[in-house]
Amino acid sequence: MAKEITAIVKLQCPGGQATPAPPVGPALGQHGVNIGQFVKDFNDKTRDRQGLVIPVVITVYKDRSFTYVMKSPPAGVLLKRAAKIATAAGTPGTQVAGQVTKAQVEEIAKLKMADLNAASLAAAMRMIEGTARSAGIKVV
Repeated sequence: MAKEITAIVKLQCPGGQATPAPPVGPALGQHGVNIGQFVKDFNDKTRDRQGLVIPVVITVYKDRSFTYVMKSPPAGVLLKRAAKIATAAGTPGTQVAGQVTKAQVEEIAKLKMADLNAASLAAAMRMIEGTARSAGIKVV
């Protein structure tokens, strides 16, 4: 028989740098999860993605055990990293914060493909280009 799920917690943690401090500690602590175990395991698995924000979905069971699934980093974070900018444009459409190439957009789309609801790589690329446009990043 399957375990009974008591909660599903969604967090965004920095890769390899999660700590028991907020937001991780309070979010997991209220469900009785062993915070130290999660932080250690998450940091070990994300050592190679230092500095990237990684969304994680944690399923908490009735016996206070848990499982988690890591998603790919948000498209906005990947685009800003590819364009080598710190923040997006304040007024997208009139202000250009940076630029990325089609090849970089394709690389990001391939990375995000598992988490997007796109049927093809071309559709995923259009989604990433839309995110770039709304952040004031020009695709060349």
